[in-house]
Amino acid sequence: MKILKNNILFVGGKGGVGKSTSAAAIAWKAAAQGYRTLLVSTDPAHNVGDIFNRKIGGKNTEIAPNLFALEIDPEIETANYIKGVKANIKGVVHAGMMEEVHRQLDTAKSSPGADEAALFDKLISIVLEEREKFDKIVFDTAPTGHTIRLLTLPELMGIWIEGLLEKRRKTNENYAALLNDGEPVEDPIYDVLRTRQDRFSRAREILLDPKETGFVFVLNPERLPILETEKALQLLDQYDLHVKTLIVNKVLPEDVDGTFMQERKKHEKPHLEKIKDTFKKQELIYVPFSSQDIVNKDLLEWFSGQLDQT
Repeated sequence: MKILKNNILFVGGKGGVGKSTSAAAIAWKAAAQGYRTLLVSTDPAHNVGDIFNRKIGGKNTEIAPNLFALEIDPEIETANYIKGVKANIKGVVHAGMMEEVHRQLDTAKSSPGADEAALFDKLISIVLEEREKFDKIVFDTAPTGHTIRLLTLPELMGIWIEGLLEKRRKTNENYAALLNDGEPVEDPIYDVLRTRQDRFSRAREILLDPKETGFVFVLNPERLPILETEKALQLLDQYDLHVKTLIVNKVLPEDVDGTFMQERKKHEKPHLEKIKDTFKKQELIYVPFSSQDIVNKDLLEWFSGQLDQT
């Protein structure tokens, strides 16, 4: 399976196209081939547990030989993220102000973007640390827009932190010149920012390395998934994140029975031609529409076999 040439794989796409099933099938295939594999769900809907018919949760859980799964809970990660911020500012903020600062941070838990920042921090940790423990890591991501924001954050956050570091550096230089006889001043906040900048930089290098990281989008042969996928790929290209593989899921078999299904097959044909014309740079993997939902290991085995066609 060509998809497995990458050690880290992000599986994205519009909601309802079979993204979680595809990610689970890829991880299943990797594990079956002897790779120690981690399947990570960043989608708050968390369908991975349903596919394997078991509770997974926020810790690496073994669900089959060589296959582990992890479901990231945004609320838990946000709480951990805020806890980490509180630890970083301890000893930096005046003791009399700590109560108010903590109150503001607790309020920030529910602010727009807090979940994404926490999720991004967890993703960075997995990319940098779990890759040392696993041969393959497969991310089942949230629907398209969320995936794009998550994948483009390393560059955006890197630029933002670079600006903060420059401001801190100038402030420290002025402080040293005016009040510290020119001696450098200790700045724990600068050190924290620098550490985070290094982590973002390392994560971005990994994400941009085509030998290390791959991106797969899943779509159905329907108008809206095609349009959404086309826009997503164009936007990701701007950040040098290139999607090389598309899984075209739920393709009706040639031998469908009945007038209704035959009409549906006619309706599907121009969409398949549109996919072929639109995504000429991508490898296309076609998966037939299953008569059953993929809710057990036998059906997952069947699905993963469909990905082996190239």
